[in-house]
Amino acid sequence: MDRKGLIESLKERKFSKQIVGAFSKVKRENFVPEDVKYLAYEDEALPIGKGQTISQPYTIALMLSLLELKKGQKVLEVGSGCGYVLALLSEIMGKKGKIFGVEIIHELAEKSRKNLKGYENVTVHIGDGKIGIREEAPFDRIIISAGYKKIPKLLTGQLKEKGIIVAPLGTKYGQSLISYKKINGELKLKKEVPGFIFVPLVD
Repeated sequence: MDRKGLIESLKERKFSKQIVGAFSKVKRENFVPEDVKYLAYEDEALPIGKGQTISQPYTIALMLSLLELKKGQKVLEVGSGCGYVLALLSEIMGKKGKIFGVEIIHELAEKSRKNLKGYENVTVHIGDGKIGIREEAPFDRIIISAGYKKIPKLLTGQLKEKGIIVAPLGTKYGQSLISYKKINGELKLKKEVPGFIFVPLVD
């Protein structure tokens, strides 16, 4: 599949104009290693080194849809990897948005910083995503881009009241994409979509 084919497939699946527009502007080949660039627009996860992957475009689009994003929001991505989702978030949020990534694998974080040169509203932190970024909290939205058993408590604390968090939760053998909304300090289930396998969140 080429870039045009991927965009058409996202349109057919009824994703919003904002999400489709972001995918059409961000070049996925800029975020994958040289040896898999020819696969950049296949709708599948690809290896990015250090045992990590860049997620399938459809899966990313679904997670972005579940976040119910609005321009100008402050968003945190946990497990930001190569920076592709951060770039998509930057396009959707616009210049007034603030996007933060946290990545525990030093080499990937450094690589993503290079990939994201020119994205002035994106900042990548190196550290344990389960701890979040306390000094930048609270966030309107949080996306966890790796599988885990539950939402880390510190991240719940860094989510704004009425904010939304989306994560793949389950075991290493399979997860469901789950969105929660924070109401009166507690996470309330909004939606659950089963049938995904993400690389695990690195401890």
